[in-house]
Amino acid sequence: MTSTATNDAILRAACAQAGLHSSTASVLRQHAASVWLLRDVDIVVRIGRSAERAERAVRITHWLHEQGFPAVQPIDIDQPITIDNAAVTFWKHYPQHGRPAPGAAALGGLLRRLHHVPQPPVTLETYVPLSALGAVLESDTQLSEGDRSWLIDRRMRLLRTYQQLQSELGEGFIHGDAYPGNALWDGDTVRLGDWDEVARGPRELDLVSTHQGERFGRSAAKRQAFTDAYGWDVTVWAGYSTLRDIRELHTLGAYLARAGRGDATAFAELRYRVATLRAGDRHSLWHAT
Repeated sequence: MTSTATNDAILRAACAQAGLHSSTASVLRQHAASVWLLRDVDIVVRIGRSAERAERAVRITHWLHEQGFPAVQPIDIDQPITIDNAAVTFWKHYPQHGRPAPGAAALGGLLRRLHHVPQPPVTLETYVPLSALGAVLESDTQLSEGDRSWLIDRRMRLLRTYQQLQSELGEGFIHGDAYPGNALWDGDTVRLGDWDEVARGPRELDLVSTHQGERFGRSAAKRQAFTDAYGWDVTVWAGYSTLRDIRELHTLGAYLARAGRGDATAFAELRYRVATLRAGDRHSLWHAT
């Protein structure tokens, strides 16, 4: 059974429990999470693999709304819904109507606000970099043994360096997966979505992804606009290169999982990214597939 077919069955079962119809559902994205749109009721459905993370995301976004922070909003139902090993959550849909994405500067402003909200009344786990990647690498990754061994060693060396970093911004409530693609228009407001990796950790973690986006063609001007909006330049911090390199490995996790499910496009991109990393090539662009 394909992943899409499996997720379709999970979607139908979860919608039935929530009292919703899934007949108009269409796939928005299949990557780390499977994301669907119920067109008739304008609800986004996310299918993830951790009930704990899903419950935390729902609670955090409800609380952020009370604080006046523009996070995406979960639908007011009892959730997440657990189906087999999947955790399903339901969210308000924010149609973009073909508008250009809010962009890096908007994200910088959102993160500046986020890093100044009070400590949330939700237990936050300490952010552990590359934990999911470590688990995937222990399984059959379809990579060559040489590539797999190199990634295992690279991960361990980066984690040892990470343990020695001295944060300048301090540790606190972080989004955990903050990059411009998670910012959405809601009229004239910009909202921040995808709260699956919310945690407690050094705030610099939230600032690195936008700059690592140079791998995907994000221009120096856009990265500078992000820095200006946030008000602090993470790239001049001594720990920047370590967090950037961790982020690069982090991006491989979803591709490893997709390749393991038989996704040939994901496997080709995975091999390409690993080849550039092993070659020390920081100039070749990666592709979001």
